[in-house]
Amino acid sequence: ELSEIELSDEILKNLENELTSAQNELKRRAKELRDTRIEAAKILEEKICGELSSLDMPNVTFKVSFKDCPFSEKGSEEVEFLISTSLIEPVKPLNKIASGGEMSRIMLAIKNILANVDSIPTLIFDEIDIGISGKASQKVGEKLYNISKNHQVICVTHQAQIACMADNHFLIEKMS
Repeated sequence: ELSEIELSDEILKNLENELTSAQNELKRRAKELRDTRIEAAKILEEKICGELSSLDMPNVTFKVSFKDCPFSEKGSEEVEFLISTSLIEPVKPLNKIASGGEMSRIMLAIKNILANVDSIPTLIFDEIDIGISGKASQKVGEKLYNISKNHQVICVTHQAQIACMADNHFLIEKMS
């Protein structure tokens, strides 16, 4: 105990050096994580725009935005999805501007992309057809059919164009 008291200045200096070293390592790894995320975001943006274009959203712009935040186990930034469904509108937060039909197609695009890199055995789409009809419904049905080649798809729909693509159907009715 006496030795610790006598060497307290040296012990404190060593601890401060270790802390500085750990903080530098944290910053280095956070930058490495951010750089990897930025590369992945570019790929994701391109793939989502391609998927949405094939789902009758040809003028869509999809961006991944990074905002600095305090360090956590998830890194040093928050990620936000931005979108514009028009050539003249700037990108805005996805959760603030997408309509029901647009959100359905965006979720289908995201799930389709992630299903190709993830081992999720079953994908569930609950009323993926909200706010869409006709040609867009047909394309959604085709996309769901393609996903079903590698994954089990459970889809709640009111659209014949989507339902006709299924191998099995279940009618669910609410009884009063």
